This record gives sequence, structure tokens and C-alpha cells, in this order.
Amino acid sequence: MIPLPGIHSLRARLLWLLIAAITLAALLQGGLAYRSALSEADQIFDYHMQQMAMSLRSGLPVTVTSPLDGPGEARPGEEFAVQVWTTGGLLVFRSNLRVPLPTRVVLGFATMRAEGASYRVFSLASRTHVIQIAQDLTVRRRMAGNLALRAVLPIAIIGPALLLIVWWAVGASLAPVARLRRQVALRQPDELTELDEAGVPEEIQPLVRETNLLFGRVRRAFDAQKSFVADAAHELRSPLAALKLQAQGLQRAPDDEARTLAITRLLGGIDRATRLVDQLLILARQQASDAHGAKAEALSLADIARLELAEAVPAAQARGIDLGLVQADEVAVWGHREALRILVRNLLDNAVKYTPDGGSVDVAVRRDGQGVVFSVDDSGPGIPEADRARVLDRFYRVPGTPSTGSGLGLAIVKAVAELYGAALSLATSPTRGGLRASLRLPEHTQAAQS
Repeated sequence: MIPLPGIHSLRARLLWLLIAAITLAALLQGGLAYRSALSEADQIFDYHMQQMAMSLRSGLPVTVTSPLDGPGEARPGEEFAVQVWTTGGLLVFRSNLRVPLPTRVVLGFATMRAEGASYRVFSLASRTHVIQIAQDLTVRRRMAGNLALRAVLPIAIIGPALLLIVWWAVGASLAPVARLRRQVALRQPDELTELDEAGVPEEIQPLVRETNLLFGRVRRAFDAQKSFVADAAHELRSPLAALKLQAQGLQRAPDDEARTLAITRLLGGIDRATRLVDQLLILARQQASDAHGAKAEALSLADIARLELAEAVPAAQARGIDLGLVQADEVAVWGHREALRILVRNLLDNAVKYTPDGGSVDVAVRRDGQGVVFSVDDSGPGIPEADRARVLDRFYRVPGTPSTGSGLGLAIVKAVAELYGAALSLATSPTRGGLRASLRLPEHTQAAQS
């Protein structure tokens, strides 16, 4: 739409542009109609003068024996003046003394001035006479103007009526938009139901659909937040209660040995509670925003895997677990470094945690025809097929699992993977017999980036 400085209302812009267009068109059409009517009136008057002269020519006698005896009578108000000459230059008839027509004539149409007035003159010659018909141009123009105004009058009437129709039509067309505005204005802060699309113009429907999709995403985010807060409150209750009991045990310790044992248990409980809080914060950040709003970049997944492996080696060595990178294809993925490190770190932590002492954990980064696959194979007990879908939920742990944990590791992996459109799959490891956790990510290429 043409920008109009200072006018931000769609209704005002439409009305302004349509009124300006209709007014301009009416003025242009009125001007053309006025000029056309004047031209047609001139042609009609000329035609009447010509027909009058021809009718006089057919009614005159062949010869005239005497000249005009006296001057003709002046008749004010007569529209036409007639003068008849013989071919010998003898004036035989004059209808109006006020119009002194010239004795020399130019056959056909001509314009002349006499006594401060302009006249339109038509001269016609026969074998014996010359006939002159004259009309005052002031009278002609007045009559032509009246005819032209009559032609313009319908435009002058239709123009304002059309403006009223446009005013009504714009208001009626924008009524659904006003209804949508009222829907949004009357909503409560927690009301995220979809807007009604009935009767909405096609140009506004995409905006309404996107707004409804946004409401849906916000509603799901609110629901997830409520569920997260409820689950977090439930999960934090148990470690806090355990910390309280351990603190009471430390308070009741009868000797140094019992006090040392109680302190060890208390520190272990604090570590578990700290890890739970850290996992909760990581999950909350990943669900709240796309990797904290950081700028995405091309990253080497193999380099990230090596970095996280180096951090996991001390914990694996303490339990005699063989941890290694069995394949590292140099491929790039498009994403955020911290988010990808969270993915790799949580999969490695889960594998090391649930692998028995002296076991093995293999990490691989490989390229296939469908993208990049990051996989972790361990020799632990694995996860029964019936529980593989549920372990991706927050705070769910397979019954009978000997290792302690919060049940958030795989939930965090799932939340981050969804941000990148990555596919997380759990299966039995064909090489180690335990669990294989695989992530399939799209490979970064210049074409994909552009």
C-alpha cells in the first residue's frame, strides 16, 4: 500500500486513498464531459445555422426587383440574425439591426467581432443570393454551458453517493478485524484459546492462523511449565527430606566414627540434590528458549565428542570402564555449541552411570546417506523395550535400577534434540549387548545454510 505519512490506521488509509481516487476520477470525468458537451453543443448550433440557411435558400425568389426599403427592426433577444444579399451586392433583407454583418462574406463558417461582441457567422451562396446567418457567441456559450452542466450534474450527484458507499463498504469489510481486536482486548492474561476466523478476510487469515499457532505454542509452554514446576516440587521433596534426616543423624552421632559416617552421607545427599537442581535448570533453559538465544554456527560433532569424552574419562577410570571413541568422521552440524555439549554429555553420563564396573562404553560419530549419527553403546543392563518410550519422560526411572539418579538425563536429551529436529532412538547395542542411544542430526552444508 502507498505509505501515507502520519496515517497508521488501515481504515483511514483505505478511505483516504479511495476518496482521493474517486474525487480525482469524478473531477476528470466531469471535466471531460463538460468539454465534450460544449463541443457537441457547438456542432449542434452550427448544424442548425447551416440548415436554416439552406431552408432560406430554397424559399427565396429567383429575382429581386427592389432593394430593402428601410432598415429592419431591431429585436432584442433574438438568438439569430439573418441577412440576404443579391449576387450584385444589393441588401434585400436584414432581420436585426444590432448585428451589422459584413458586406464581404467568406462562404462557410467564420467568427467575427462587431460592436464589442463576437459572432459565429455562416454564409451560403446560391445562384442569385448570398445568405448570412449569425449567432451571438455569448448566447451560444451560455446555452452550451447549460447543456454541459446538465451533462455533469449526474456525476456531481453520483460522486458523493459513491463516497458514502465506499465509506460503508470499508467499514463493513474491516468489521471482522475490529471483532478480532475486541476478542483480544477482552481476553484474560491466561486465556490462550484460538481466535475465531469466521468472516475474516483472506488477507488477514494468515495472520490469524499464525496468531493461533503462537497461542498454541504459548499454551503448551505454559502447560509444560506448570507440569515442570509440579514435578520439580515433587522430586525435590525427597532429597530435601533425606538431607534433613541425614542432618538429624549427624546431630545425634554418639562418637567421631558415627559423625564421620553421617557427614559422608550428608555430603553425598547434597551432591545428589545439587545434581538434581543442575539437571532441572538445564531442562528449564532448554524448554524456555532455543539454546539461550545464542547464534547458531557450523560445529564439528567429532570435536565436541572428544571434549566431552575427556571430561568423562576420570569417572570411567575410577570404575575400570573402557571408554573410547571408536569412529570419528569429520562432519559438521549446524547448531549451538553448549546445547550440543549437553546432548553428548548426558548420553555419556547415562552410559557410564549404568555400565557395571569393568564394562565398556563406545562412542561413534559417523556420516551416512541421511545425515550424521552420534551413538553411544554400553555393556550395561540396557532398557526393556516396554520402557524405552517412558524413560524419555521427566523423572521416570526404570523400576529396579540399582544406580541413583533423577530421571532427567534422557528427558534433557529429548528436549534439546527437538530444538534441532534430531531423532533420538534407543535400542539394544549389537556390539556391547547393553543400550545403544543414537542421535541423527542433519549434516551442515553450504547449500543447506543458504
